Amino acid sequence: MNKYIKWGIVAIIVAVLAVLGIRTFTPKVNDEIKEKPVETKGKQSRDLNVKAVVLSATSISDEFFVSGSIIPDEEVNLSFETSGKITDIFFKEGTQVSKGDLLAKINDAPLQAELKKLESQLKLYTDRLYRQNALLEKEAVSQEAFQEAQTNLATLQAEIDKVVANIAQTELRAPFDGIIGLRQVSQGTYASPTTTIAKLTKTNPLKIDFAVPERYAGTLKNGTPLTFTVEGDLKEKSAKIYALDSHVNSDTRTFSVRALYDNSDGRLYPGRYVSVALTTQTFENTIAIPSQAIVSEMGIDKVFLYKSGKAIPAEIKKGVRTESMVQVLEGLSAGDTLITTGTMQLRTGQRVILDSVNE
Repeated sequence: MNKYIKWGIVAIIVAVLAVLGIRTFTPKVNDEIKEKPVETKGKQSRDLNVKAVVLSATSISDEFFVSGSIIPDEEVNLSFETSGKITDIFFKEGTQVSKGDLLAKINDAPLQAELKKLESQLKLYTDRLYRQNALLEKEAVSQEAFQEAQTNLATLQAEIDKVVANIAQTELRAPFDGIIGLRQVSQGTYASPTTTIAKLTKTNPLKIDFAVPERYAGTLKNGTPLTFTVEGDLKEKSAKIYALDSHVNSDTRTFSVRALYDNSDGRLYPGRYVSVALTTQTFENTIAIPSQAIVSEMGIDKVFLYKSGKAIPAEIKKGVRTESMVQVLEGLSAGDTLITTGTMQLRTGQRVILDSVNE
């Protein structure tokens, strides 16, 4: 009897421990953090919020930006036409000079002496010719004697003109109005035709020198206006094209252009860098859209239109481009509602919600 009681007690203890073990190691379920059931694969994802714009006819300009340089209207390195010692310098560096102003002088003493000698003979040769002419009228002298006196006077005058011309070569004069730069010589320097005395620059007007892509070679013409800015001055300045190159540069595939700028206030100097903005043509009554609305795939440009709550793709053909807008030649019409945001996430037929629509 005791044996059966003993085994019964053991069985009861084992049963109690088994029940306690199952309850201890069984995970509890928390209803508050229980995950919500996941949507089935076939169910459509949520709608995408987007912004849109209703298209209308507008105008767009073919405008582009290039860099260029300011160059002088005229510029020359001044030098004498003959050799000699510089005796005088009459200009002040960095000042305005006028055409014909005497800037510097080299020694002309030998030429001046020769000129005086020839001029002293001029009256003698003139009187001799006069007497020969009077005698010829009275047939007291031969025609040959008169012609000889005439030739002698002409020869003397030619020699005088030559000396005067040589004296002129000892004078350095301004060939045009402009600002004379820093002088490179001092008084007493022996100068030759290869010696640069100073640089003369005409700064009014100034020229704007720049190059445009070759596709604009046939669209630009003289008189076309442009604007430009210089570093340190954001105020736009106006100029007009006055000259076009005769050919496209085959190395750079660019077309050289020059414009004139009225620098009457003298604030700009040659050599400065400029940013040029040029409008070649303006298209009226056309469709233009924000560039971020265009999606390019495999060489095809497309946009998404809002139709009946869905995103519908439309293939387009682009025209000119500005900094933020693109002309559309084919594929869109006035009145279409163009989706402008979230275009990279859109799929054909996807349902969308318009957050805002610009007219």
